[in-house]
Amino acid sequence: MYYIGVDLGGTNIAAGIVNQDGAIVHKDSVPTGEGGSRAIADRIGELVKRLLADKGIKEEELKAIGIGVPGTANQDSGLVEYANNLGMEDEPFLEMLRPYFKNTRLAFENDANAAAYAEYRFGTGKGANSMIMVTLGTGIGGGMIFGGELFEGINYAAGEFGHFTIKYDGLPCNCGRRGCFERYASASALVEQTKEAMEKHPESELWKLCGGDLDKADGKILFEGVRRGDKTAEEVLEVFTGYLGAGIVDLINIFQPEVICLGGGISKAGAYLTEPVKKIMAKESYTRMSKHRPKLVSASLGNDAGIIGAALLAAEKES
Repeated sequence: MYYIGVDLGGTNIAAGIVNQDGAIVHKDSVPTGEGGSRAIADRIGELVKRLLADKGIKEEELKAIGIGVPGTANQDSGLVEYANNLGMEDEPFLEMLRPYFKNTRLAFENDANAAAYAEYRFGTGKGANSMIMVTLGTGIGGGMIFGGELFEGINYAAGEFGHFTIKYDGLPCNCGRRGCFERYASASALVEQTKEAMEKHPESELWKLCGGDLDKADGKILFEGVRRGDKTAEEVLEVFTGYLGAGIVDLINIFQPEVICLGGGISKAGAYLTEPVKKIMAKESYTRMSKHRPKLVSASLGNDAGIIGAALLAAEKES
């Protein structure tokens, strides 16, 4: 038997066939695109159908399909109550998928919760009793595991770390607040900060790295600039990791988990992110003098975490 895990992001939809050992057998992705919830549901349905056809797997061989969504996935009502980066409010998302999969169990979970659960079971959180994952992508998501169980809050909305404030009078966020963590420390924020710095510094090596096209500037360009010793890139990274460190220390002071795991595409930068943040943790954490302090690590499952976690959680709910 197989499970399908779907990771619905603000930019791409990734899906994979996952076996009973938590290994991905086959995966593919499509752009998230526009057109609202119905169009996104259609893209997911078509993507999953294509995955099954590619491997010659029949729907009857599927036990469940799990979808990680970037927002509040209410397990009781079946509604995506709020996903601000996708413009969703009270959307009956699982019902929209039902025409594609009439005989297969459908389940959903917050995408960061799914990724956190995968890292806890098979990644850098394996063996820990408590872990917090912070995912850096289009926005910032989070997942919390205490005593081996996901903590989701009374309304399945716990862990929205992207929307606590680190600048009270800061930049407006599409959640309705100002100065949110994700406006300063998400992957999108890093790209925005990089472009702003490039416009101020036409002499930067970053211009060469993106072929003189500002629209092509992204996180990879920024980290390559840092590797080459570009001053502008180094300054951007210093400011960005300062924001990231501020949010991480807030989480440590509140929860004191054994492990804090950084996920999302830019977590592949490894020490370029973790080392500056560790210095901030050592300097600013309330428990910096304690013998037992949280460990900061980069996710080990990469972009597969959301797929694996969504499939695992669907499998457990099915059983």
